[in-house]
Amino acid sequence: MTDVNNANQRASDKDLQDLIAENDTGARQPTGMTARILLCVAVAWSLFQLWLASPLPYIVSFGVFNSTEARSIHLAFAVFLAFMAYPAFKSSPRSYIPVIDWILAGAAAFCALYIYIFYRDLASRPGLPITQDLAVAGVGLVLLLEATRRALGPPLMCVAVLFLAYVFFGNAAWVPDVLQWAGASFSKAMSHQWITTEGVFGIALGVSTSFVFLFVLFGSLLDKAGAGNYFIKVAFAALGHMRGGPAKAAVLSSAMTGLISGSSIANVVTTGTFTIPLMKRVGFSGEKAGAVEVASSVNGQIMPPVMGAAAFLMVEYVGIPYPEVIKHAFLPATISYIALIYIVHLEALKANMKGLPKLHTSTLGQTMMRSLLFVLSLIVLSGVIYYAITLQKQVFGEGVGWIVAVECAVVYFAGLYYAARYPDLELDDPNQPVVKLPELGETAKAGLHYLLPVVVLIWFLMIELKSPGLSAFWATVLMIFIMLTQRPVKAFFRKQPDYMNELRAGLIDVVDGFATGARNMIGIGVATAAAGIIVGTVSLTGIGQVMVEFVELISGGNLMLILIFTAVISLILGMGLPTTANYIVVSSLMAPVIVELGAANGLIVPLIAVHLFVFYFGIMADVTPPVGLASFAAAAISGADPMKTGFVAFFYSMRTAVLPFLFLFNTQLLMIGLDHPIDVVVVIIISTIAMLIFAAATQGYFFARSKLWESAALLLIAFSLFRPGFWLDMIEPPYENLPATEIVQKAAEMPANTSILLDVEGISLEGDDVAKSVMLPLGPEASGEDRLYNAGLSVRDENGKIFIDDLVFGGPAEKAGLDFDFEITAIKVEASRMPKEVFYIPAFLLLGGIIVLQRRRRRAELALEAA
Repeated sequence: MTDVNNANQRASDKDLQDLIAENDTGARQPTGMTARILLCVAVAWSLFQLWLASPLPYIVSFGVFNSTEARSIHLAFAVFLAFMAYPAFKSSPRSYIPVIDWILAGAAAFCALYIYIFYRDLASRPGLPITQDLAVAGVGLVLLLEATRRALGPPLMCVAVLFLAYVFFGNAAWVPDVLQWAGASFSKAMSHQWITTEGVFGIALGVSTSFVFLFVLFGSLLDKAGAGNYFIKVAFAALGHMRGGPAKAAVLSSAMTGLISGSSIANVVTTGTFTIPLMKRVGFSGEKAGAVEVASSVNGQIMPPVMGAAAFLMVEYVGIPYPEVIKHAFLPATISYIALIYIVHLEALKANMKGLPKLHTSTLGQTMMRSLLFVLSLIVLSGVIYYAITLQKQVFGEGVGWIVAVECAVVYFAGLYYAARYPDLELDDPNQPVVKLPELGETAKAGLHYLLPVVVLIWFLMIELKSPGLSAFWATVLMIFIMLTQRPVKAFFRKQPDYMNELRAGLIDVVDGFATGARNMIGIGVATAAAGIIVGTVSLTGIGQVMVEFVELISGGNLMLILIFTAVISLILGMGLPTTANYIVVSSLMAPVIVELGAANGLIVPLIAVHLFVFYFGIMADVTPPVGLASFAAAAISGADPMKTGFVAFFYSMRTAVLPFLFLFNTQLLMIGLDHPIDVVVVIIISTIAMLIFAAATQGYFFARSKLWESAALLLIAFSLFRPGFWLDMIEPPYENLPATEIVQKAAEMPANTSILLDVEGISLEGDDVAKSVMLPLGPEASGEDRLYNAGLSVRDENGKIFIDDLVFGGPAEKAGLDFDFEITAIKVEASRMPKEVFYIPAFLLLGGIIVLQRRRRRAELALEAA
């Protein structure tokens, strides 16, 4: 009877797939000719994106599109499919497409294609739109907002409408005085938002066109090929036998599945349908089982090398290559996952849980030795591959690509040969009474060929330093080849003659992967276009600089309050906006504010740190009650209360919420300012220990159940390890002031591509007294005068006082709020101080004392239980 009740509680597979469809791919599933048209359009979109990313257009001199034309076609596909795949209302039909939706889809696609069709005409009259342009732009904006409402719900549409209202009615009485502006005409607004690349067809849609689609398509094909199942199996084979093993396996499999899924909800459903019932079997409550899955699945978006779509936007917004984004994001994401595994371990210890039965047992020493050999083998193999390809480049020159392609093919077929010796991987039914853990060796060998495209992707991104789009293109081409050939080649090795049927099945998988990848992109394509309205409003109205003043006013210039304010905005917007749109909105408004006010507080805040801060809190919204959709998906599987699941998941995710605050104040966590490999190793070890201690503090359990003061002490230790500079700043000031008269000399002496921190004061145009610190980039090595000009200003000396004599229009100095005749009162340079690592000593001493106390208490508890 209990089993029946549990079965009734769990959502059916159809319900879960409907949940994914409503949020990711579209809930409408027509039949007949309409289904074929929908399939063909989706596949055509994928083929267009592959063509766009490939070198073929330049080789054959045909089908070359500039970035604006490509964005136009990309958006046309997205809005057409949005009207076709997403019903207008809950009561709208799912099994067929009404005539009105065909009309709206065609009109929306035409408006999006308008820039492509009339590109030469528009280029011949820049800034002078005719009535036809304005009509198309107006209709296009309305249809885009409706497509946004269908694909993503009302919140993003409402935010976009609010910003459009600000464009037209910026001088209305209901707008606060500090935010008012003159307002724009219909002609100016439509031209800016639709005809130029400042609004809808701006950077965000460009990144969606150039980068994001290929990565989503790559993930979709990888999943269709069977890699998702492979990752889950490997995770269970490796960790399932440990305490709370299914939960630890859920964390690891979700981290790996994050490679192929940019959706938190899809990640939850993909891994959760198997992991959540198993977690419940070993002793986790429904809420905790769902929460572990949610916390691990949501973090998939922050895990390099394939992060959420917003990570690709950072490339354009921050102006750094994607490998740099990966480098900065790697350590926080890694320690966050390690901490979640540790949280699961502590939960298992508290409840005295066991793992799943293992076929063959081994001692701790044997396990450690195997792990060490595996890591060393991986390092040696990576070195051999790197130097072998480097040598081949020197020998074969331009022809090395073909040589490496042949070598990849040999490795692939060798992998398939191994895989063919073992049965194809199939997931066990987690609801059956007994689940056997698979053998790790056999399981890993059965899918080694799935890792080859991931290796190719990482190689092109990190070693060859190719663009993300081209890297994803070659990885996707290899993935297509694998999908077409893996079945018939396995059949050949197994001496099964049914080659044509296997090839046909592979072709169907490829087409299905193309269609699924395109439908997964509908929401992202529409979201980046709609968010372009917000970015366009910022550039048209100048609200960005106004926001600096507004936020400074309400926060009193306190940086911590500004960060909390930004985090809250991200969480609130994230309740209705997808992560990508949330990131675009908040980073456009708040990133410059945090950088400028951080400098005013004497804190050098790298722009990438601010953007990662916004990104982290954007994904946290998928967890946070009351609207965390990932929590609802997990609760549907576990049969638990969605709100309770959400609150537990948020509690587990506190480590993810704390990390952004920490890496803003200690940028070494982002691998910034580390000059020596030893520094990198120390930061990795210390930050991992600190995160584990933080997890133990929040769980109230370390070596034994913690007392309240012990948890508080552990939090203090974790903080001291994460940010030892806080205590050092209280003892010795971080900066010393140099006379402003040395500014030209100091600018000339500073290293290339660094910034100079200045104290300035003066009177603004409004007559207000201004006194603040500003950080100005100096650029490459040059004379002091030239480097100051690169920073956007020139200075003059009046009786030993330094004043700003001239400003470069639109330069860094003007953007920082400086004006003519502001006085530069001091130059701030880093002070010579004792190393901040000194404060690790008292932290570790206190940690050692707590460990001794808890181990003694734990031994007493075990002795009492034994008695």
